[in-house]
Amino acid sequence: MKKTKTLLFITAILSIATLSAQGDWEVLFNGKDLKNFTQLNGDAKYEVRNKELIGTSKIGTPNSFMVTKNTYGDFILEFDVFVENGLNSGVQFRSLSTPDYMDGRVHGYQCEIETSSRKWAGGVYDEARNGWLYPLSRNPKGQNAFVPGQWNHYRIEAIGQSIRTWINDVQCANLVDDTTASGFVAFQVHSIHDESLEGKTVRWKNIRIKTTDLENSRKTVDSDVPEISYLTNSLTNDESRKGWRLLWDGKTTNGWRGAKLDKFPDKGWEMKDGILTVLSSGGAESRNGGDIVTTDSYSNFELSVDFKITEGANSGIKYFVDSELNKGEGSAIGLEFQVLDDKKHPDAAQGKNGNRTVGSLYDLIRAENNGSSRGKNFKGVGKWNNARIVVKDGHVEHWLNQIKVVEFDRFSQIFGALVEKSKYEKWENFGRIPEGLILLQDHGDKVSFKSIKIREF
Repeated sequence: MKKTKTLLFITAILSIATLSAQGDWEVLFNGKDLKNFTQLNGDAKYEVRNKELIGTSKIGTPNSFMVTKNTYGDFILEFDVFVENGLNSGVQFRSLSTPDYMDGRVHGYQCEIETSSRKWAGGVYDEARNGWLYPLSRNPKGQNAFVPGQWNHYRIEAIGQSIRTWINDVQCANLVDDTTASGFVAFQVHSIHDESLEGKTVRWKNIRIKTTDLENSRKTVDSDVPEISYLTNSLTNDESRKGWRLLWDGKTTNGWRGAKLDKFPDKGWEMKDGILTVLSSGGAESRNGGDIVTTDSYSNFELSVDFKITEGANSGIKYFVDSELNKGEGSAIGLEFQVLDDKKHPDAAQGKNGNRTVGSLYDLIRAENNGSSRGKNFKGVGKWNNARIVVKDGHVEHWLNQIKVVEFDRFSQIFGALVEKSKYEKWENFGRIPEGLILLQDHGDKVSFKSIKIREF
């Protein structure tokens, strides 16, 4: 009897030690009932079977969410998920539902769960708010982490402004964003419109969360997974280490001048609350403040610019600009990442085959999603969008909201042939100069810019 008590005592001590070694994880779902949750928005069926949380798809209902009653700020969340083929799902975190936002619509960060051919499971989507923040178009290595037809293990680290995700120990997202600091966790059953998906399920188990000793519990970041930051007019430590610098400091005209001036324009541009805005002048190209250009020239670089257009607006981000060309009326000459309201501005229907739409190499190459998304991923008028331009020797890429939409070689015969059939044919060596200025265009419409940053190769 005494020996039995001793063994029980040792077992208890070992159990406590094991719990301590696990870092005091909290079981988020007890495998028995849903007393710590509440359902919001849609009315898809949720139930508990075999210690699993099971959501069943239902046609004719909006997205459904099984939401924790508690809220969480900084945490590490782990869970296992099995989703039937064809379904889209996700796990919300730092998410909210308030009467003053879309009548209680669940909104906030979501870690993607999907079985589609684009393979973005593990990416970060901002549900009912900003759309895709970290699509796996930026991380091909992570696209193969999720394995359809089996249980997959997810890990989400949300610590401060850093949001990182893993599937089956493969890192998928490396995001920096400060939109929401805390909120609930929720398990989504996505709305469906295809009757063949009716009754299919997504199942979760082993759901646990950790809110203490987080810094010491972080996983090592995969150096192949790029960091994407949405911080306004500031750089992360990782960006600074990798050579990024701000092209606009968010406050002054330092580093910029008028394209046809030796100083910054006296009118037509506004700097307020960390936002640089070209003001409306009725759509007249370069007739108000005029284009502005960097005071430095660039050759091989990666440029990132956040832009927001008003309804019907037209503008552009140009590079390899020679400000000595075209001293007359109109804009300075260079390769252009088109910034446009495709639905309302007539220029979208001009040119050839859509080569003047948003994200395009203006008048030369149409922006396309290259099969990595269901659309061009423009977030809309009045919302912030990101333009990314990458130049390495002759190779050039345009990315719109982290999806590549244009790719070309500026020294190729194909590029030369395109120029010969465009409005640029009269400009000798167009797009092929060794280095040039970067330009923000005044096309007479109100367009705003922020977080303008660059790194050189």
